[in-house]
Amino acid sequence: MTISHDNVRGFSLALSSSFFIGSSFIVKKKGLKRAGDGGVRAGSGGYSYLYEPLWWTGMITMILGEIANFAAYAFAPAILVTPLGALSIIVSAVLAHFILKEKLHIFGVVGCILCVVGSTTIVLHAPQEKAIESVKQVWHLATEPGFIIYTIMVLVLVLILIFMVAPRYGKKHMIVYIGICSLMGSITVMSVKALGIALKLTIEGANQFVFFQTWIFTIVVVICCLLQINYLNKALDLFNSAVVSPVYYVMFTSLTIIASVIMFKDWDLQNASQIATELCGFVTILSGTFLLHKTKDMGSGPPKESPMLADTSNSQ
Repeated sequence: MTISHDNVRGFSLALSSSFFIGSSFIVKKKGLKRAGDGGVRAGSGGYSYLYEPLWWTGMITMILGEIANFAAYAFAPAILVTPLGALSIIVSAVLAHFILKEKLHIFGVVGCILCVVGSTTIVLHAPQEKAIESVKQVWHLATEPGFIIYTIMVLVLVLILIFMVAPRYGKKHMIVYIGICSLMGSITVMSVKALGIALKLTIEGANQFVFFQTWIFTIVVVICCLLQINYLNKALDLFNSAVVSPVYYVMFTSLTIIASVIMFKDWDLQNASQIATELCGFVTILSGTFLLHKTKDMGSGPPKESPMLADTSNSQ
């Protein structure tokens, strides 16, 4: 399969984005810990981290990563760009192991490798993106019945999670906060892609900011990003970042690709074999994330004494 110049640019930008975003998780976590020592923790509804320089350093690093990611979506399809976020899992997990002392044992390493293998499978079989010449084309895709139904379902689920589930279970189950981030993230990426296309076309000479659709996509991006930042901070403050990062990645990636398939119809030009291979990639990613989640506390507690040694000790 021939890779276009735009896809190569998108690939390079997405790769650099992963390094920035992966490291930002650790820097922000350090900032949240410092802020929590002198004020109300973010997980308890506090915002003292806003006065912590280290948190802002992590935030700026994440913004740089998101800018690179933003640019990548302007050149390559979401189904190609989004899975490359798997690299941020490796960066985050390794840095957490050495800096935050959140131990990453052998099963965690295997889980990270599975995530990368699954992502690579998806990237190698990603469809070619259709040419788009105006932001109006993206608006037409976004207002088709299929994507409108998806958007309504996402908004309903997010409202239920925020107002009904999060107050009771948010501090016990990280899937609540990460679910909110991931659901909104799928809408964010579609809007980011539309805005990225608008900027790209504008730079090329066809001004897209004369259309109201471009500004609607911009407003959606701002609102969704602010909501994601808030709930991602809560998840990072309460739970192990070596686990938050991959779980967030998998949920976000899965929902984003589903949204992209619905909106941009990425699978229309692919055969059953290609689609099946991409689905196998998803299963591989999910397997890696499951392994990371189920074994996250392995080795963190004191070693248990074997029954035989206990009996020997008692007899003496």
